[in-house]
Amino acid sequence: MNEAHDFGVVVLLVSTGFALAVASSRVSERLRVPGPALFLLAAALLSDAFPGLGEISTRTVERVAAAALVVILFDGGTRIGLRRMRTAIVPVLSLGVIGTFATAGLLTLAGHWLLGFSWTFAGLLGAALSPTDPAVMFSVLGRREVSWRTGTILEAESGANDPVGIALMIGMIEFATSGNGTLWTVVREFALEMSIGLVVGVVGSYLLLFALRRFTLSDPALYPLRTLASAGIVFGAASVLHGSGFLAVFVLGILVGDEPAHHKEDVERFFTSLASLAEIVVFVGLGLTIEITNLPGVVWRDGAVLALVLAFVARPLAVGALLLPARLRIGERLFVMWGGLKGAVPIFLAALAVLAEVDGGQRLYGIVFVVVLFSVVVQGSTIPAAASLCRVPMRDIRAPEG
Repeated sequence: MNEAHDFGVVVLLVSTGFALAVASSRVSERLRVPGPALFLLAAALLSDAFPGLGEISTRTVERVAAAALVVILFDGGTRIGLRRMRTAIVPVLSLGVIGTFATAGLLTLAGHWLLGFSWTFAGLLGAALSPTDPAVMFSVLGRREVSWRTGTILEAESGANDPVGIALMIGMIEFATSGNGTLWTVVREFALEMSIGLVVGVVGSYLLLFALRRFTLSDPALYPLRTLASAGIVFGAASVLHGSGFLAVFVLGILVGDEPAHHKEDVERFFTSLASLAEIVVFVGLGLTIEITNLPGVVWRDGAVLALVLAFVARPLAVGALLLPARLRIGERLFVMWGGLKGAVPIFLAALAVLAEVDGGQRLYGIVFVVVLFSVVVQGSTIPAAASLCRVPMRDIRAPEG
């Protein structure tokens, strides 16, 4: 019965999150507050008011987050496509790879020197908080899209640094939980995850493109399902081979994004809606596993310090330096520096640390909650104003009313 109960909890969490997300989209637009922020706070407060709601396990959150990230990364890849990716390939790869390591390194230094964490714990926090999130940015922007090159850099960086951050965290967890772990352990795990994930993503995209070009389906409703199944197969194959399934689905999305396939618009709408809803479900899961009123003051302090360091020091330094060769105006550079919002990936990575039983895992989980809360509430709410101040043009992508 325990397994049936746990599965029921997962279904209840996902379905309730989807239903509330659909019902509250107008509320988020009126309040000018990102949707994920509303759900994170509401879920955390509800779990305190009704303790029975807080019986969501970290394992459940990890599973839901993993499934959500498959959809989010594939959708992000298809939004970008290979054509747009080529226009900003250098800044995207430098920010996605080098920028992720640089941000993690600066946060590690801050955690050790400012907060007195051990090097290992600080490194785990740095890895968990280094990736940004494309789905949160889409939620913040609402029905507007950032201009071509700047938008491409922000979106593609978010998709690229997620698999990098996940692979880095897996290496750090291996280092933290292994009696004879060394920095070589982190390097080895990272290289293995990235290389296998890249190969599986490329091979999977070739097979999917072959299917899209050669085979038509009898029912238009089957096209989104076929694509969803393909993304799941690619993720699963890469994971079974000990590679990064998240990198594999992101690469898959990029390489098939420009393909003029049958019912492409229907497939894109399906994945965009599913990715937005999946992000909110993860935030609900995080909120339900946190007792916000009982969160120790030291966790609030640590999270606030790291959130400020991340927003005003770590990301500006890492991103600003890497964007120097890019042909961007000063305003565009500043906007990209401020636009690195946190979302489902840090939640997923913190859950991995707890499940691996690393020392201080629950404290790490609480700190990640505080940093993500700051990111989506404070930074997320200021993104439209920041775009205006930095003179970054955005276009309205509202669907015409008929």
